[in-house]
Amino acid sequence: MASPLAQLDPDLVQAELVDIVRRLLREMGRAELASLVSANSHLTRELGLGSLELAELVLECEQRFNLKLQGQLLEELETPAAWAQRISEQLKEQPLRPAYRLPAPPSEILPEPRSARTLVEVLVQHAEADPGRVHAHVLEDSAGVPLTYGELYEQATAIAGALAEAGLERNDPVGILLPNSADFLCAFLGTQIAGGIPLPLHPPTRPTQLEDYVRRQIAVLRRVDIRVLICPRELRPIVQIFRANLPHLLGVFQPEQLRRTKARLAPGTIRPSELAVLQLTSGTTADPKVVVLRHEQVLTNLRGIGEVIGVRPDDVLVSWLPLYSDLGLIGCWLFSFYYAVPMSLLSPLEVLQHPERWLWAIHESRGTLSAAPNFAYDLCTRRIPAWALEGLDLSTWRVAVNGAEPVLPETIDRFIERFRRYGFRAEAMVPAYGLAEATVALTMPPVGRPPVRDRVRRDRFEKDGVAEPATPSDSTAIQFVCLGRPVAGQEIRIVDEHGHPLPERHVGRLVFRGPCTMDGYYRDPEMTRAATEPDGWIHTGDYGYIADGEFYFTGRSKDILLKSGRAVSPFEVEAALGELPGVLPGSAVLFTAPEAVTGTELLVTVAETRAIDLADLRRIEAEIARLVE
Repeated sequence: MASPLAQLDPDLVQAELVDIVRRLLREMGRAELASLVSANSHLTRELGLGSLELAELVLECEQRFNLKLQGQLLEELETPAAWAQRISEQLKEQPLRPAYRLPAPPSEILPEPRSARTLVEVLVQHAEADPGRVHAHVLEDSAGVPLTYGELYEQATAIAGALAEAGLERNDPVGILLPNSADFLCAFLGTQIAGGIPLPLHPPTRPTQLEDYVRRQIAVLRRVDIRVLICPRELRPIVQIFRANLPHLLGVFQPEQLRRTKARLAPGTIRPSELAVLQLTSGTTADPKVVVLRHEQVLTNLRGIGEVIGVRPDDVLVSWLPLYSDLGLIGCWLFSFYYAVPMSLLSPLEVLQHPERWLWAIHESRGTLSAAPNFAYDLCTRRIPAWALEGLDLSTWRVAVNGAEPVLPETIDRFIERFRRYGFRAEAMVPAYGLAEATVALTMPPVGRPPVRDRVRRDRFEKDGVAEPATPSDSTAIQFVCLGRPVAGQEIRIVDEHGHPLPERHVGRLVFRGPCTMDGYYRDPEMTRAATEPDGWIHTGDYGYIADGEFYFTGRSKDILLKSGRAVSPFEVEAALGELPGVLPGSAVLFTAPEAVTGTELLVTVAETRAIDLADLRRIEAEIARLVE
């Protein structure tokens, strides 16, 4: 960073401590008390923080200042000023870490591999054209480890040879259970060279949930009849569980084992499977579905995204998104791989703990392209302290894709407003819509246009399902963000409950079809039939409307709630609840539950708070009831 932590002005640390305490009090529902906090306020006697709140304060400070606090803070330190002094002393003792600068990309971009029919052919063309060109920098602790196309080719062919020796046959699924790393990139392409089908899997993140993690993974791996697993050495304790429950497994390998083989399998020795990847859907509320994508579909979608973005010779992509997600795998890595755009690759967990590291990676890499879900942009506006942004320059960032979940206008406004002073431009924000069933991208607006939002009349939207434009003076209007037009020859339309097309500005179900559309769900014809119409239209499970040919998302079919005959989308209400004093941002959830006596459904709200005082809790309940009503 331009301002290493150890060089922070003690006054900035103190100001940050006061801000943390104020926010903690607001989250406890004590907004009036929060306004009175000063550097010399007594944390327990004046502010009423108990042992639980002080423990929360310790965790918050450790995360914000990236250090483990030493000493008996809970017993010895009584004011924000005292805490700031202790933290400043520890920061001075920390060794400085040099900022990592990504070397400037070559002045000439490699020719687009338009003739390539598979991702393996893309690798061959790039490795032959410029083997020394850096494909990716894997960033760890402000250091970057480069991976060239020549090295990617050598390691991928070594892994392919080892997989062939292990008995892998063409069209065999291979589970890749690796974090964001060069190992993942090489294993993915090595699997394809060997004729296998890569299935990216997410590694476990919480030891306390290991049992549930293993259960869900085994269910998926049995369904696809997995043949090989590639996982890091740290997961050896659960390997035996996988072996015992997957009888057709040829073997479980660490990447270093596969690379040590003397065998090499050159591309073309085995014809790659037509299937490029088995992509898991999110599976947040049920077991994930396994989407089947062919090389042709992936390449067509990448080319369609490139047409919208317009790849430039100076482009650099920065990504922290997990490589097991469609946006991280295809929208970021394979996009950079196809167009030979250098990529800086970060750890998702590191960015979620310290979101400023994503922005500093863009600064240090002179990044021009990056993508993230809406929550990550919101995280940057809420969780990054001012001192952590000193010297930040985001002026090179020309395409900031916001997708993979509902895009909220409030998040866009807050992000643009906060980071405008650091060079971020409104026209860089690109709200988009996609899903694994469409490879990744389905709709995108033109690059270089500030985000467009549509203000519609609340009464017409909720009662009639019509997005009628509201007048400028209508204070009750609902806002939706424009997500653009279909990419790569895809088609979209809005239909009613019976599948009949609806006119523009009528809210209904979104369906799509086209050259990037999945073949179906792997070994699940029943689920495939349920999602597909006879004429090829695929149901997304999402609601929205089209205006002037562009798509506006309004909610997921499973999320639309009915209240007094009105259709209520929970996203707007949940976002508003998160702004209430005492409610933790992003913690509110709306859903319905059956009412046994009347036979109707109740609208239920759940919100997280740190408040423990009964009066504060009653006030928060009343505020929630007023807002939901």
